Amino acid sequence: MNEHGLRELTLRAILLGGLITVAFTAANVYLGLKVGLTFATSIPAAVISMAVLRLFKSSSIFENNIVQTVASAAGTLSAIIFVLPGLVIVGWWQGFPYWMTMAATGLGGILGVMFSVPLRRALVVNSDLPYPEGRAAAEVLLCGDQSRDGNEDSRQGLIAIAVNALASAVFFALSQTRLVVDEVAVYFRVGAGATGVASSLSMALVGVGHLVGISVGLAMLVGIVVGWGILVPILTGAAAAADSAQHVALAVFRTDIRFFGAGVIGVAALWTFSRILGPIVSGLRSAMAASSARSVQGHVLPLVERDLPIKIVGAVVVATLGLIALLLWQFLAGSALAAHAPVLIAATVAYVLVAGVVIASITGYMAGLIGASNSPVSGVGILGVVAAAFVILAVIGRATDAAQSSAMVAYALFATGIVFGIATISNDNLQDLKTGQLVGATPWRQQVALVFGVIFGALIIPPVLDLLNTAYGFAGTPGSGNNALAAPQAALISALAQGVLGGNLNLRMIAYGALFGVVVIAVDGLLGRSGRMRLPPLAIGLGIYLPMQATLPVVIGAVTGYYYDAFADRTARPEFARRMGVLMATGMIVGESLFGVLYAGIVVASGNSSPFALVGDGFATPALIGGGIIFFVVIGLLYRRTVSRVRAA
Repeated sequence: MNEHGLRELTLRAILLGGLITVAFTAANVYLGLKVGLTFATSIPAAVISMAVLRLFKSSSIFENNIVQTVASAAGTLSAIIFVLPGLVIVGWWQGFPYWMTMAATGLGGILGVMFSVPLRRALVVNSDLPYPEGRAAAEVLLCGDQSRDGNEDSRQGLIAIAVNALASAVFFALSQTRLVVDEVAVYFRVGAGATGVASSLSMALVGVGHLVGISVGLAMLVGIVVGWGILVPILTGAAAAADSAQHVALAVFRTDIRFFGAGVIGVAALWTFSRILGPIVSGLRSAMAASSARSVQGHVLPLVERDLPIKIVGAVVVATLGLIALLLWQFLAGSALAAHAPVLIAATVAYVLVAGVVIASITGYMAGLIGASNSPVSGVGILGVVAAAFVILAVIGRATDAAQSSAMVAYALFATGIVFGIATISNDNLQDLKTGQLVGATPWRQQVALVFGVIFGALIIPPVLDLLNTAYGFAGTPGSGNNALAAPQAALISALAQGVLGGNLNLRMIAYGALFGVVVIAVDGLLGRSGRMRLPPLAIGLGIYLPMQATLPVVIGAVTGYYYDAFADRTARPEFARRMGVLMATGMIVGESLFGVLYAGIVVASGNSSPFALVGDGFATPALIGGGIIFFVVIGLLYRRTVSRVRAA
């Protein structure tokens, strides 16, 4: 029971969350390996939980919150597929050893939970970060709960979520028939170079933009302009004129711009970490003080302020690092690096500890800034594998033969997989804790729930990976056929490990990006001192690094949300009007997310990557024109409907 006398961390909530986690994780693993994308699972889990638990009179909003907290691990821990398949791609593994894969995934995820515990006070309680998905999940839970009591505002809010969710889901379903496109892209020549403009027709991303706000949206727009308006035309100038504008622009984006963006993100992330280090230390001290206060007789800390006791967190971290050391020892046994095992393992455990703390802070901040779904954990993977490779070089030096070189690449990937588990879970955990803060949940119960989510996810990921590897294989591996899974991030990160350890990686673009990151930080500082709108450096880096298809809809949503909020502030009930805008955006996210889960299940079950397709490539032009028109008309009608409801209230 919590302080409201209602059930919270219950067995049925854990079991329901576990079932959802298993289903969503399997779908996410397949989609991530197929197209390099995964879907967020918190909001779909919250909706499913409300539908199921409403059958029990004793259920509560807090129990629903636990279900979505457990199931959220499915959307994040499955991102481990961006690294571990690299061990098959480079030929070190032929499949996925169950216990080793499960342990690497689970231990990294548990460290992610533990490292993010002291961050709650710094980045959730004492921060004004928007946490778009955390807020959206909270609004879903609150509207569902308050509608039981006949609250008219909540009833209107629930209707707003339902209408916008239906519109979002229907458009997503329509786009999968190929009668309309789900992406608009135009590529063209600019002098000797080339560039393009592209946008995903995703209502969910427009909703995210509304929630993150104008400052983040404009910063991402700056990143888009720098990447596609300046760098791509310059760097494509030397490309062969016979190649299409689309071919040369996308090739340069993959080989140069993403690394430039990773450099910006790296510097901006470290700068952000230095700025939040004080609040993190303060949060750690506060957690220690709260733990001490528990032992003082007569002192009762409010449940909404109770994290896992810091002593337990420390003990779990130490125990987990010990298990990681044993896991690394097992990985090195019998390899060409076995003779270096003691010193290499010691250096790696230190790297996991230090990098884990930094990465947990950075990915938590990025999730708060733009949401867990858009947070570029693959960029963290790029920087992580480069750092891991340099740690290995510092300990061992250059490889002396092919066997040692192969072992070094495999070890770098395996160590990065553990750190990646930390990144994915800390990226998600603070989003869940923001939801909990908004609904009045107990933090330690959520933190325990997420540990269960990590365990459920870690148990199911290895057999799913093995099944997909056996059925399809990965592109580039011996014997892979036309249906081989692309595993794009894993292939890229594997190539990076081979490049660093082989001495043939060109770090030029990462270095240029780092220098530009310094400039961006300075500009943001000047804007802050002049009292003008800030342009968060991390958001600019994300605008450069992420594909324009993923960022431009966020910009559109941020600008549209800015004008909607200006309207809301002029109404008789500005708080109600703004909340209706949040619920409208939430509905857009909910609809696409829910149908995305259903669609993923159909794809996995059918083995067909386009099971809804009704037309072929010959219908591309009408689908392009029709898709763009329908998308923006529907967005306009949804905003118009919300404005009308606010005026009538």
